[in-house]
Amino acid sequence: MVMIAKKIFMFIFSIYLSITGTALISPSADDPIRPSADANLAFAIIADPQVSNYMPERYNYFQASAKDLKNAEGLDALLNAGDVAENGLEMEYSLVAEELAGLKLRHIVAEGNHDIRLRVYEQSLSRFNNFINTLNGDESAVSFHHSESIKGYKFIVLGSDRTEFEENYLSPEQLEWLDKELASVEEGQPRFVMVHQPLKNTNGLPKVWNSPIDSAGSIGAQSDELKAILDKYTNVFLITGHEHTGFGEYTYEKVGKNIHSINVPSLCVNNNDGENNDHGLAFVAEVYEGRVLFRARNLCEGKWLPEFDIDIPLETAAAPIPVRVDYTAV
Repeated sequence: MVMIAKKIFMFIFSIYLSITGTALISPSADDPIRPSADANLAFAIIADPQVSNYMPERYNYFQASAKDLKNAEGLDALLNAGDVAENGLEMEYSLVAEELAGLKLRHIVAEGNHDIRLRVYEQSLSRFNNFINTLNGDESAVSFHHSESIKGYKFIVLGSDRTEFEENYLSPEQLEWLDKELASVEEGQPRFVMVHQPLKNTNGLPKVWNSPIDSAGSIGAQSDELKAILDKYTNVFLITGHEHTGFGEYTYEKVGKNIHSINVPSLCVNNNDGENNDHGLAFVAEVYEGRVLFRARNLCEGKWLPEFDIDIPLETAAAPIPVRVDYTAV
């Protein structure tokens, strides 16, 4: 019965798109995503699709982006830095899953505030994990925070331990878990950490959030504790979204001694404060021995934006910085 209801909804929604005159977007296939054969790992990164069953423009942008990803070859994973659905509705997740169906790669997804803020925590968690498990075809997603390895590279996803409206709450237990996960990565290798909101006072915050409060737009009260844990380890790549800031000066920032903070523009919501604020902005990351290359791309148009590429060298193996973090003080 649920499946029939979804099919009926998709049919009605397609009619709605045609009635509203929303023009379909088809990305160019002239220069598709083809990572270098020399790359050890390649993955695409998107953020803030915020697909909605009553905002056809966003769905249109997402459809085009999904087409570009389906034209790709050689991708190992697709990272989504949160705010998958505008209101955390099951039907919104169905729209996203429908467009991504058939991609032969691993889906690694962080929750965003729009995914959890309007309902009971357990319901948000269940809907979100069902969405991820549908994409991956397994039952591996059981929590908002989790980790997995792809081709020997560790990906760590953080998520809120309770319902919040704009921020994320990272419990002492999750922070302790994060520390252990980071410690498990061999020195000299990249540590990919993804969470929806950036650290405070990074990537243009709080200026781009139009607020005088220093924590505005950030992960929130645990920002300092999170930063201290991340900065203990070398080659940490913190991947976030939330800001809806286009490609430009606020996209990348070196934070502390070891954190490469990368804020990904919104895929389908209007971007601001960048040199390029178009829809469909994303990265394709290529991991090599000694470096990670983040290649900027407009998925809606199917074209590279090399002026916004970020090429980051990896530090050689070294012992972790001995910093004590009191998790119980969070």
